Amino acid sequence: MDEWLLKERLPERGNRWREIWEEAKKLCYLAAPMAAVTLSFFLVTVISLMMVGHLGELALSSTAIAISFTGVTGFSVILGMASALETTSGQAFGAQQYERVGTQTYTAIVSLLFVCIPLSLLWIYMMDLLKLAGQDPQISHEAGRFSVCLIPALFGYAVLEPLIRYFQMQSLTTPLLVSSCTTLCIHVPVCWVLVYKSGLANLGGAVSIGLSTWLNVVILGLYMRYSPDCRKTRAPISSKIFKIQGMKEFFRFAVPSAVMVCLEWWSYELMILMSGLLPNPQLESSVLVCVDVNTLNSISTLYAMPFGFGAAARISNELGAGRPEGARLSVRALALLAGVSALVISSCVFASRGVFGYIFSNEKEVVDYVAYMAPLLCLSIITDNAQACLSGVARGCGWQHIGAYINLASFYLFGVPIAIALTFWLDFRGMGLWIGILSGATLQTILLSLVTIFTNWEKQAAEARERLFQEESSLVNNRLS
Repeated sequence: MDEWLLKERLPERGNRWREIWEEAKKLCYLAAPMAAVTLSFFLVTVISLMMVGHLGELALSSTAIAISFTGVTGFSVILGMASALETTSGQAFGAQQYERVGTQTYTAIVSLLFVCIPLSLLWIYMMDLLKLAGQDPQISHEAGRFSVCLIPALFGYAVLEPLIRYFQMQSLTTPLLVSSCTTLCIHVPVCWVLVYKSGLANLGGAVSIGLSTWLNVVILGLYMRYSPDCRKTRAPISSKIFKIQGMKEFFRFAVPSAVMVCLEWWSYELMILMSGLLPNPQLESSVLVCVDVNTLNSISTLYAMPFGFGAAARISNELGAGRPEGARLSVRALALLAGVSALVISSCVFASRGVFGYIFSNEKEVVDYVAYMAPLLCLSIITDNAQACLSGVARGCGWQHIGAYINLASFYLFGVPIAIALTFWLDFRGMGLWIGILSGATLQTILLSLVTIFTNWEKQAAEARERLFQEESSLVNNRLS
């Protein structure tokens, strides 16, 4: 009897692995273009930083601080709030409520444009705020000028991010790939001219980022308006976009989404800002931005691949369609791919650690310091792969509030205190900052893993369907009344 049971279980186990493998292949098919899209978007900023960095340590450090500050106070907020569409639009598309996807996209764009107004005012006074924070006066002055020139990019980003989610939730990766690659190809010569030939110097990097952001918006907007691929989800522009009910639904998910994303983003950017308080601020911030950019923004397989996998998983689509088994299967395949990519990428980064620094600076001191930090960078890649995938699961399920609490505890109650103690009390300098943040990222990954493991997918699917059709009934009743 026991032997018979064993024989019956083996095929089941084999079938399970075959299903995971088939799902992994589907995810790769969707993830590859999405990873290229994410990489292209990140490279727009990184290329500007690279070109500005070759103007000298002051230009690199001030631009790094400016990008850090604008990321903390602007881009992270917009990215986080737009991520709410991964819950609402993703589940609506899965439930075949197609027109709502377009309406939600327009509502998000209008809402985020309003949010940009106070954020841009904050950027205007960035120089004074940095001086109050104890940053070097020269760095603060140049960073303040750079941030003002980035304001057009902020408003463009508020339109671009909802458009990305609009295509992403429908698995329409081709227009995203075409628009991002086209923009990147144009960005390189435009940035070179603005930085080295126009007389704008480091400010040319900011102007080029704004131009590239709006070019992306134009390309995606035209595709959305005229492509037959968007026929089902292309909602008419009407007063429904401005209704309080629609905006309330958006902000209900957008605020915890922003908190979840921002708490993590801010912890990394806080590391860059704290580097300006060290004895050699230009060297420390130059080195840490190389490591930070390599981890979060540039060589972007570090973050683009897991983010691409998270986007491709379409957890929200499966839940909206009432398919808990599909969601569960996607998560398992996602975990497998994240582990493989982490090992491959970290190995490549460690093998090429001696040349990373030259991408951002000609200074040998900077290059050597980056090579010294490479082992920590490799460990960060592993945690980034895991947490990016797990965060995608959280957004798909709609429990961003849980993710926000986890990020708060992991980074601000655990990681940042360790970073401060190692850096300023034990004199570990930049190494101490990175160890602290890595500790926080490790705890974050463990906690998100536990939440995902114990998720009741049947309950998640039932709650998603109930919420969607309650809102649909409410909209019908409003029309009739």
